[in-house]
Amino acid sequence: MKEKIIEIRDIKRHYKVGTQVVKAIRNISIDIFKGEYVAIMGASGSGKSTLMNIIGCLDTPTSGQYILNGKDVSRLSDDRLAEIRNSDIGFIFQVFNLLPRNTALENVMLPLVYSGVRKTERKVRAEETLTDVGLDDRMDHRPNELSGGQRQRVAIARALVNNPALLLADEPTGNLDSKISEEIMQLFAEIHKKGNTLLMVTHEENIAKHAHRIIRLKDGEVESDIINENPVY
Repeated sequence: MKEKIIEIRDIKRHYKVGTQVVKAIRNISIDIFKGEYVAIMGASGSGKSTLMNIIGCLDTPTSGQYILNGKDVSRLSDDRLAEIRNSDIGFIFQVFNLLPRNTALENVMLPLVYSGVRKTERKVRAEETLTDVGLDDRMDHRPNELSGGQRQRVAIARALVNNPALLLADEPTGNLDSKISEEIMQLFAEIHKKGNTLLMVTHEENIAKHAHRIIRLKDGEVESDIINENPVY
C-alpha cells in the first residue's frame, strides 16, 4: 500500500477583510502519496496559493486537519511550523530568493546552517547537490553572474540539500523563457525519478502536463483530480 505524505481533511481558510469574510478555501480533502508528482492548477482566486501556503506550513487552516509526514500540523505554533518547514519541506519559488552577495555554494549551504549541520559536512552536501543539478562549474558564482535558468537550478539545489520529505514548487518557470522552462521541467522529471515527492503550483497547461497527477481548483474547492496518463518526459 502506498504511504501518504499529505492528508488534508475538510480544510477551510477564511480571511476577514474589513467587515467581509473571504472564503479562500471552502472545503478541500486531498491525499498525496510519497513519490507522487502533482500539479495544482486554478485561475486567480481559485485558492491554489492559499492551499500551497497551508501545505508549506506558511499558514494554518481556519478549520479542518492537515497531516504532513505523519505529523498533525494543523494547529502548531509558528516556531514549530518553522522547524517543520526547514526539516520536511523544500521550497522552490518563482523569484528564486537567492542572497545576492553569496555564491551559489553559500546559498545552497544556508538551510544546513539552520539545521545545525557541521561546516565541513555542509560544504560537501551542497557541492554534491549543485553537481546533481548540473552546476558543478558554477559553485563560486554569485546570482548576478548566473543566467535565469542557472539561478533556478541553485534554488532547486537549495530546496533539495536537506533531503526534504516534500518539494513544493510555486510557479517555478514563471520568470523563465520557454526553452529554459523545458530544461527546468526535465530536471524536475529527473528529481521525481529519484523518488522525491514533488508538488507544483502552476497556471500553465504545458507545465502542468509534466506532472503525473493534476488537481484543479475552482472557487476554493477541488474541481477535478485526475491522473495524467501521458506526462511529458
